[in-house]
Amino acid sequence: MSMNERIFLIDQMLADRKIVTIEQMKTRLEVSLATLKRDLAFMRDRLSAPIVFDRDLGGYRFDHDMKIAGVEYKLSGLWFSSEEIYALLTMHYLISNLDSSGLLGAHVQALQARLTGLMGAANDSVDEVKRRIKIEMMRVRHMQPTHFEAIGSALLKRKRIAIEHYSRGKDSSSEREVSPQRMIFYHGNWYLDAWCHLRNDLRSFSVDTISRVEILEKKAKDVSEKALDEVLTAGYGIFAGKKIQWATLLFSPEISRWVSSERWHKDQKGKMLKDGSFELKVPYSDDTELLMDILRYGAKVKVVGPESLVEGVRGEVLRMGEVYGC
Repeated sequence: MSMNERIFLIDQMLADRKIVTIEQMKTRLEVSLATLKRDLAFMRDRLSAPIVFDRDLGGYRFDHDMKIAGVEYKLSGLWFSSEEIYALLTMHYLISNLDSSGLLGAHVQALQARLTGLMGAANDSVDEVKRRIKIEMMRVRHMQPTHFEAIGSALLKRKRIAIEHYSRGKDSSSEREVSPQRMIFYHGNWYLDAWCHLRNDLRSFSVDTISRVEILEKKAKDVSEKALDEVLTAGYGIFAGKKIQWATLLFSPEISRWVSSERWHKDQKGKMLKDGSFELKVPYSDDTELLMDILRYGAKVKVVGPESLVEGVRGEVLRMGEVYGC
């Protein structure tokens, strides 16, 4: 356990209880008495934590009437883990893009203030936080807020919806009756996983391609989360399919240090090779998104298999050559 984690836990223990004994702290933190005393001294000296030892009660507590060097103690949001900070920043970004003048205005503003406080900037305005912390969502597609609202309502109320859906690949629109299962926020865009009653199968729809939504007074068909994952998330990216293959990619030594720390898929398998290259294996069903991600590395990656994926990359490279007269 890192020192940051220990300090965060000490803060939690003292805030939650009237008194915490030395043994309780040592057991919870799994440290020696010497390490515990160093952590407590750090909190007092560096963070102005009003920690006192109460001999009558036999343990440590916060003395909220005491201010060290005139500074009011508050553990900064910097003591969150990297995953928690990312989640807070993402929530703040999403909330900031909501219309605070509507019916939810007061709730939006209150949530913004709470998130700002959690990030350790309670004395700063939301505008200051937004100026200092910036999240850029690239290639985000526009969608109709009313459609998002209707889909979300039907999703939670377990109602079917009638939608008009535009297929960019086929450049055509179709009307569907679907049972919404869940919504996914992926690469800055929203997707609806649903049971399509026209195709009698699971489908994933990009919400921005839905031009009409009507909530129907029909009970939605429920699909288990396991079945959803097997069809819609077992393969690579947002493109679904039941037949899973494994792609083997070999990245050159000069790019392997970056790729080895990336997450391409939750079930990926990777290993560094003796020559410094990096071998990555990822499952996929539809190669559309995988091909795009492979091609952005150019000559720094080679597809080892399967042969169908090799041919897919080779064909795209040849077509690119024709565009540039190679």
